[in-house]
Amino acid sequence: MADEYPNFTNDVYGATRSTEDERAHRKRMAAIGYRIFGSMRWGQLGDGHISARDPELTDHFWLLDYGVPFSQATVDKLVLVGPDGNLVEFDGSNGVGANTAGYNIHYPIMQARPDVVSIAHTHTQFGTPWAANVKPFEPISQESTAFVFDQSLFNDEEVEVLSVDGGHRIAAAAGSSRLCILRNHGLVTLGATVEETVGFFVMAERVAEVHVKAPDAIPISEEAAKLAASTMAQPETGWRVFHWLMRDIVPDPSIVD
Repeated sequence: MADEYPNFTNDVYGATRSTEDERAHRKRMAAIGYRIFGSMRWGQLGDGHISARDPELTDHFWLLDYGVPFSQATVDKLVLVGPDGNLVEFDGSNGVGANTAGYNIHYPIMQARPDVVSIAHTHTQFGTPWAANVKPFEPISQESTAFVFDQSLFNDEEVEVLSVDGGHRIAAAAGSSRLCILRNHGLVTLGATVEETVGFFVMAERVAEVHVKAPDAIPISEEAAKLAASTMAQPETGWRVFHWLMRDIVPDPSIVD
């Protein structure tokens, strides 16, 4: 796989690492993920977050210091958020700490989903408009088949997630799915790696764009959608998309170190 899908990190999907190496890897991938989001002009209004669960302190997770532009994300600008929302690692030199909504959304989901290593959410040009329709994705494009059998809908009017109670409701709505569409709010993706989560988020935004631009689209059959999903819905797909994005947008990943 490494030869077929070369990348600048010499990483292999599902690689086994020491705890320290895994922490470093997750943080690095999160920083690159923020850079990818920033290149798409996402998060410019202070919205959005990508988390990376700590491999040792599994009820803690890393977020970008709030106030740091996504396009300037680096490993040392990530902060470690504890289960009570307090900052365990934060030097105060970059921004103001953790995004409150980020904690309110990410912590309850991670608490409910021990399989989830990373969660991604931000307000995008097409994900938010599509969410206002309060409808799930349909199989109207190749990429959409990655989600049509693995999605959920948070049909709730709380668009400003002011407490972990809102996050618990999102977690309940998300269930075991990889994509949750937050009503009138936007998209959330969940995954077992940071790369998978970020890659699928970008794919989900592309799918939302097709839905918004082709409101009268005719879906393919369930049989055809399941055939496409047999490859498109594999976790490795999101991971590969991340690496394609990284090679194109962050050709020198050492910039985040």
